[in-house]
Amino acid sequence: MIHFLAAKSPGVLQVLALLDARGIAARIWHFLNDAHDIAGVEIRVTRLIGAALILAGVVFFSRMVSRLLERRIARKAYLDPGLRYTLGRLSQYLLFILGILLALKVALNLDLTSIAVIFTALSVGIGFGLQYIAADIASGFILLFERPVRVGDHVTIVDDEGDVQSINLRTTVVVTNDRVSIIVPNSRLVSQRLINWSYGDPRVRIEIPVGVAYSSDVTLVTGTLIQAAEHVDNVLTDPPPKVQFLKFGDYSLDFRLLAWTRRPRLHPQIRSDVNYRIEKLFRETGIEIPFPQTELRVREGAVNLNANDKSIASD
Repeated sequence: MIHFLAAKSPGVLQVLALLDARGIAARIWHFLNDAHDIAGVEIRVTRLIGAALILAGVVFFSRMVSRLLERRIARKAYLDPGLRYTLGRLSQYLLFILGILLALKVALNLDLTSIAVIFTALSVGIGFGLQYIAADIASGFILLFERPVRVGDHVTIVDDEGDVQSINLRTTVVVTNDRVSIIVPNSRLVSQRLINWSYGDPRVRIEIPVGVAYSSDVTLVTGTLIQAAEHVDNVLTDPPPKVQFLKFGDYSLDFRLLAWTRRPRLHPQIRSDVNYRIEKLFRETGIEIPFPQTELRVREGAVNLNANDKSIASD
């Protein structure tokens, strides 16, 4: 009878197709919305989709808020870039953590107490199984709060020197003078010795050691070294350059020229400029820079040299 009506009236066929489509949609909805018991936890596909959408939205929103906050704080002239970066990153991390908690609440219908228990168990597992990563993350928060190293600082880490580009949750990116990016674990910055050229007083003292021959006039050497540091770019006149007589070396008189600058990141170039001046002035004044020499003494017999410059010991 139904087929007969469908043949006589095309509208009936459309109604039947619509009812069939509604039935399929209802079955799909029931499958997605029905509770599935997995390891004692009630899982619904619709909740998982909602949690994924919440997490994606939180990631986008946290980044947008972080950038907006940095731009607004940038208008405050008395705040340095490192503090603006720290506040932006902390706000992003806080929103991201709240988003994860909300996503877990929606996906698994867990209360905050259960979520706290889960995070406690995860933290214990991280402490034992991923202790190095946990140490890097903890060090990242130390760097953001205590701020011994800030974005834009010029630092030296063992043999690597460069500017801090970013401080992330686990690592810090340092761009060297050769424009090479070095990824440094945060725990290394906290636990090991580090030179921060931009920390505290902007004035930095540069040390340039020099050795001269024993026959040199000490007063002339002192005046020449001070003259070499004068009129050099980025070398301060207050405090003025200073010369120290360090010691009587094995084959030279050892001095040290001390000069001050407000541009610590340029200390390699300043050292080079001063060394050029020292070499030029030493040549003009006749001051000799010695080189290592070895004195050989033969207590008995003699040493003769043949035509091939080979030594031959004889009695």
